[in-house]
Amino acid sequence: MNDNFSDLPAWGDNLNDPGEEGEEWKPNPTRDACKEMYKQWSVIMTMLNGCLNADEEKEEDSWTSDYQGMMLGDAMQVGVKIRSSEAGGIYVIRMENASIIRKNAQAVQSSMLLFMEEGVIDKEYGKIIRKEIDAFKDLFRKWVSTFEKDEFTDEWGLFV
Repeated sequence: MNDNFSDLPAWGDNLNDPGEEGEEWKPNPTRDACKEMYKQWSVIMTMLNGCLNADEEKEEDSWTSDYQGMMLGDAMQVGVKIRSSEAGGIYVIRMENASIIRKNAQAVQSSMLLFMEEGVIDKEYGKIIRKEIDAFKDLFRKWVSTFEKDEFTDEWGLFV
C-alpha cells in the first residue's frame, strides 16, 4: 500500500556527494535547512494532491484539468530542485535551484487563488495551503541564508 500521498521520494541519504562519504555526522546547516524545507514541501504536496484529486469523478473543464496539471508539475519540480540542490553543494547550482524553487512555489501559491475563486477547491482549504506555503517561504529564507560562495563561477554572470 502506498502511503506517500505527496508523490515525492523520501529524503534518504543518497543525496550526499560521493566526496563527502563518511562525513554525514558533521554539522551541516545548509543540508539540515534543506531537509526541513523538503519536509514542509512534502506536506504541501500531500495537501495539493488531496484537494485536487478529491473529486476525481467530477466533470472538469479542459482548462481546469490542464491548469491543475501545470500547477502540480510546478509543485513537483520544487521537490526535485530541493533534493538536487544539495548534491555536490556547489553555490551556483544551489542559487539556480533556489531561483526555480522560488518561482514555482510562487506560481503554486498564485494558482491557489484562481482555484479558490473558480470553485475548483474550497476557499478555506486553499487558504490553509497558502499558509503552508508561507511557512515554506520562511524555511526557504533560512536555507538560502546558509549558502556560502565557492570557487566555481557562473558562466552567465547571474550568481556572482
